[in-house]
Amino acid sequence: MGDKARIAVLVSGGGTNLQALIDAQNSGLIDAGEIVLVISNRENAYALERARNAGIEAYAVTRKSCGGQEGWEARVTELFDSKEIDLIVLAGFLMILSKDFVTRYDHKIINVHPSLIPAFCGEGYYGLIPHQEALKRGVKVTGATVHYVNEIADGGEIIAQRAVYVEDGDTPETLQRRVMEQAEWQILPEAVAKLCNNIVSSR
Repeated sequence: MGDKARIAVLVSGGGTNLQALIDAQNSGLIDAGEIVLVISNRENAYALERARNAGIEAYAVTRKSCGGQEGWEARVTELFDSKEIDLIVLAGFLMILSKDFVTRYDHKIINVHPSLIPAFCGEGYYGLIPHQEALKRGVKVTGATVHYVNEIADGGEIIAQRAVYVEDGDTPETLQRRVMEQAEWQILPEAVAKLCNNIVSSR
């Protein structure tokens, strides 16, 4: 296992994208990487349960318990260092990271966003909101994007995108589900697999 890229996943909620990554690791799609750490900024996130069920070390680290954002980032950095993390994946992670933090991990943090960036993205666009806005604008195609994380919300370089058609009668909830199934759960594991291959081959 020592030659694999070491992955940390940051989560805030149910962890469906985390599950997609665990499944991709188990199936061999992610063969050059291993998820060794899962961190949630919410104590009751079901994603922590998913991680533990898969035998992955998992921690709840809240801003409150760390005395604020700076303390939180210091604690998370300690955990990353202790696990020698190569790649950080934001999978339904609903906290904005500081410029210092993302600069420290330049081109090592990726995020999956439920729209075709640059549409319906940026600060405040999370959860159902991108899908509500897509329906409100009447777009015929939406999708998901995997991108590097920088100091601008959803502003980093795009790694992968997949389009999903909007169907007549869609609600934000039905559209969200289809975007997850047809785009997010596909392109996030594929992007992680590719980046892990690059990390391992560049050693």
